Amino acid sequence: MAQPIDPIHQFRLHDLAGPWNIAGYEISFTNSALFMGIIVAVVTLFLLVAAARGALVPGRLQSVGELWYEFVHNMVRNVLGQEGKAFFPLVFTIFSFVLVANMLGMFPYFFTVTSHVVVTATLAVFVILLVIVVGITKHGLGWFKLFVPSGVPMVILPFISVIEVISFLSRPVSLGLRLFGNMLAGHIVLKVFAGFVVLLASMGIGGIIGAIAPLGMAVALTALEFLVAFLQAFVFAILTCVYLNDALHTHH
Repeated sequence: MAQPIDPIHQFRLHDLAGPWNIAGYEISFTNSALFMGIIVAVVTLFLLVAAARGALVPGRLQSVGELWYEFVHNMVRNVLGQEGKAFFPLVFTIFSFVLVANMLGMFPYFFTVTSHVVVTATLAVFVILLVIVVGITKHGLGWFKLFVPSGVPMVILPFISVIEVISFLSRPVSLGLRLFGNMLAGHIVLKVFAGFVVLLASMGIGGIIGAIAPLGMAVALTALEFLVAFLQAFVFAILTCVYLNDALHTHH
């Protein structure tokens, strides 16, 4: 009897070591923690190898590394300007982590850490807290004028300010949920179509013929998911730049 399709199984956390009771908290080393370590190792090793030779005529790895660097550098320069170059290492790290996390999650039996909202929300909250710190550091308490638009009648100013605050606080929610939702939904749909192929193929010649359509759809969705994996890393990085630009240059 064929096993039922369980598209949620791929997102479950499993303890690989532990749990350990530390200061009253249970701490475990999970598959999510393992893959986050793998992501950091992959990015670090690739960039070290790519930059090892530093040849005038770059090879393939060096070319990819330079394109990777230039892509993020141009993003930071275009959005943040010269003043924002100090944030290039941060944006590069976020982009690289999310991109490699998304790409590794496309391989069978690998774990997609960005499909867990706790990971994406942590990244988003970190970005927004950094925006607040940068804004206050650069502009002092005057940064809070961001929530008090100029030229607004005093009668409706409190309501507008509340809307501005809610809009600002919604940034980490949308930033984290966008990445989480896209990766979760895409992997579920891909798993369902792949499950259809396996189930139909187990039904004999008729099922194999019937599996052609979902197989084609699964291939197309796989290509789409690779594109989405890149786009979501790009969106997360560019929105980080946009929010930092708001902190550096208060418009209200």
